[in-house]
Amino acid sequence: MGRKKIKKKGVRKNRRSREKIKAKKIDPSSPKSESKKELTISAIDDGTVIDHIPSDATFKVADILRLEKHDGVVSIATNLHSKSVGSKGIVKVGGKSLTQDEVNKIAIVAPDATVNIITNYNVKEKIKVKSPDFIDNVVKCSNPVCITNNEQVNTKFYVVKKDPLKIRCHYCERNMGKEDIQII
Repeated sequence: MGRKKIKKKGVRKNRRSREKIKAKKIDPSSPKSESKKELTISAIDDGTVIDHIPSDATFKVADILRLEKHDGVVSIATNLHSKSVGSKGIVKVGGKSLTQDEVNKIAIVAPDATVNIITNYNVKEKIKVKSPDFIDNVVKCSNPVCITNNEQVNTKFYVVKKDPLKIRCHYCERNMGKEDIQII
């Protein structure tokens, strides 16, 4: 018995449809036609640059600084390649100097961050943030029955461990990790 060819309606099989796309062979000794492409963020004249922020904390830093209300230039980049930490974020804020309170809050969410003070497009001062031993009125306690969540009492926490961050409430003694921390 001979095999019958069945033709499908509307489908034409011709030479072109049977051709497959062939991968182009690249000679490794030939010069590269494309140069590396890198993302550049414009420099700021005067202000602050927070660098070496963990990628998952970049927008937390932006929230701490309340940048949505800032009138100057703001550049935020996250998931940038870093040789030391793999992936990092950076926040550039033109025309803003940080308060000590803001630096303390940043130290909680980004303990390895660097704060650069910029004047006339040059780094005037470079500050490595430090995780404090004691945190006063910066973090909200995650315990719903803690006195700080039910009365007008400022929060107080002790830093139990710095890396990864672990803190303990002064009042209810609840331990909290990085994932539990909510900045006031």
